[in-house]
Amino acid sequence: MTILGHWRWREALLCVAACLALVCIPRVLYAANEETSLIPHLQQLIDNASEGGTLVLPAGSYRGGVTIGKPLTVRAEGTVRIIAANSIEPAIRIDADHVRLQQVQLVQPFSSEAPALLVKGSKAVLDSIGIRTRSFGIMLRDNGQNEIFNSTIQREPDASGEPADRRNGIDLFNSHDNRIYNNTISTMNDGVYLESSHRNRVERNRIDGSRYGIHCMYTDGTIVRDNVGSLNVTGAMIMGVKDAEVTGNTFVKQSESVNSQGLLLFDVQTSRIEGNKAEGNRVGFYIEQSHRNRIANNDLVRNFVGVQLLESDENEFTGNYFWNNVIESEADESRSNRFAGNYWDAFRGIDPSGDGISDISYAMNPFFQKLTSAIPAFQLFFQSPGMQFLESMQTAGIEEWTVDPAPLMKPEAERLPVQDRPGQAGLLASAVMLLLASITIITYTGGKRR
Repeated sequence: MTILGHWRWREALLCVAACLALVCIPRVLYAANEETSLIPHLQQLIDNASEGGTLVLPAGSYRGGVTIGKPLTVRAEGTVRIIAANSIEPAIRIDADHVRLQQVQLVQPFSSEAPALLVKGSKAVLDSIGIRTRSFGIMLRDNGQNEIFNSTIQREPDASGEPADRRNGIDLFNSHDNRIYNNTISTMNDGVYLESSHRNRVERNRIDGSRYGIHCMYTDGTIVRDNVGSLNVTGAMIMGVKDAEVTGNTFVKQSESVNSQGLLLFDVQTSRIEGNKAEGNRVGFYIEQSHRNRIANNDLVRNFVGVQLLESDENEFTGNYFWNNVIESEADESRSNRFAGNYWDAFRGIDPSGDGISDISYAMNPFFQKLTSAIPAFQLFFQSPGMQFLESMQTAGIEEWTVDPAPLMKPEAERLPVQDRPGQAGLLASAVMLLLASITIITYTGGKRR
């Protein structure tokens, strides 16, 4: 190679190195400046605080990796950020009972198994905690009677701006009798995850952009009440659960995946599913291998499928409303459920006695559910004309279908979405006509002035 060729190669390498330096050095300097600017003696402040007393942290950024090993209240005065120091320790670890943590912001910048906050003690109170994490948010282990409320948890993007690997926002294992309420959780793996943890109350939380908003595994006596889940894969996944209460929740727009549901019940026993609303989901309620539950007074509105039942028996379905779903229901191997007083808006019944109850039954065609269980790829043909034709032709074994023997003839107006209540369409049409008339008059009179 000539001297000129060597020079050009060397020039090119120097240019590449300079470009890399321009990109990387500011980040390194920023990280170094943030590290050196952290207040280092937080552990000393905690150790010096009186047992049962209150430690007020002045505003600033503190180096984390600290442990609270005695009853203590720690609260912020101004904006306090506590940043995990390494990938193997949480920003804060609570080992003692009766610890109260208030109004601090925690950052876990490492993609690891260490959460931003680890709670091993019982009867902790976590109030207004702000968490940004590339790992777990709050992790509870082998404890109980804690409270987590008014807090926010969000996944932290990495240095390139890309989201980190997803882990759970609030993660419980063998942790009982806790209250988790009024929190906002976004873009995590599971918003609230409970495993082998009993009698917990998960109430009035808002969870979005996650895999499962609320995920219960092998729990007894769990209360999931008045939460809002939106734009998750599944609003709430309840699995291997007994004696749960799932009431008053709203699950909206879980529809981006072929596995999306508002509420998924799998192996759920003797539980109460009541007063929930599922709107705009791929499947409103998906219920499989679940038995002896009360499913009552739920509103399933504008879902692709209102309810899917599979191998589920001895459940009681009463007072549920199915309104403007593309497919109201699908059921297979679920004959011995008790239906009464449900409203199916696509069903046209007969009511000679005028008691508001149809004298003919509403039957749930299992064709599409059976077909896609055998060949999942056929979900691509959901509501295609050919699939609808095949479904309408499939009546073999109709005596084995799941039926509602006493469906309602008419809904109660107050149970319907406002825009769907009787008279609303007429009012809307009148308003549109009035607006068009006004525009016409204004246009006409304006033209005469010119």
